[in-house]
Amino acid sequence: MITGLDHIALAVNDLDAAVAGYRALLGREPNWIGGDGGARHAWFQLPNMALDVITPHGEGAFGDTIRRHLAEHGEGIWALAFTVENAEAAQKLVGRRGLRGSVPGPTRSTHDDGRKRYWTTSALNAADTGGLNILLVDPPRSGEPWPLSPAIDSEASAVSELDHVVINTPNPDRALAVYGAKLGLDLRLDRSNEQWGVRQLFFRCGTAVVEMGASLKTPVSDAPDRFGGLAWRVTDADAVQARIAAAGFDVSEVRKGRKPGTRIFTARNVVGGVPTVLIQQNAETETA
Repeated sequence: MITGLDHIALAVNDLDAAVAGYRALLGREPNWIGGDGGARHAWFQLPNMALDVITPHGEGAFGDTIRRHLAEHGEGIWALAFTVENAEAAQKLVGRRGLRGSVPGPTRSTHDDGRKRYWTTSALNAADTGGLNILLVDPPRSGEPWPLSPAIDSEASAVSELDHVVINTPNPDRALAVYGAKLGLDLRLDRSNEQWGVRQLFFRCGTAVVEMGASLKTPVSDAPDRFGGLAWRVTDADAVQARIAAAGFDVSEVRKGRKPGTRIFTARNVVGGVPTVLIQQNAETETA
């Protein structure tokens, strides 16, 4: 049913500032800027997903939705969208599994130069998903993938893909039911670490991962899940760290990651307040 991660939607107050910030962070140009329905957005397309940065603009139902989210929650991740083979069939299937959703319908975006994009989306009921906005999205109508966002300088110094998205949950068994049994994501690892005080669930989604984190120090509850942060994949951690430090980001030193063979660093002042980590996979192991 779900074939991958389609996009992550980020709600912001100032689109121009957010575009400048993510352009500098990702090292890539947006491949689309436009809007419809009372909102404007910029689309950064990577090989395994897109980052859709959205702000209210004028009158319209969608803009009102984003405006309410900003008023209630502030800037940050608004929705997680999964690619499905057929939105209508997928919505019917998850509906039978207990995830209510809207009737799949067309979404349109008009580029500032007049070009238009169309895709089909079903929005699941947040009361059934653990409190988060989850979308099911058809592939592009044309049958061709959206063009990739080009690197500004070199591919080595740009973000290559999304590694994983983090969701904080107070109820890991509910997360297993929603993301595993009902949405059908592939649970690859269920790990508890007393030293870190966390239980982690890792769901494979295409070439990205949805990571659920649950505290071992607080009781299980029915409180809503919350979006955590984003981890971006890079091919050269040192080159990317140097580039975004020069762009004004507050970055940590590059260090060995918890997963063997990884090198990571943190960017702290990202637009929208999204916790952000950048990861180099399969890094050469340093010798003592």
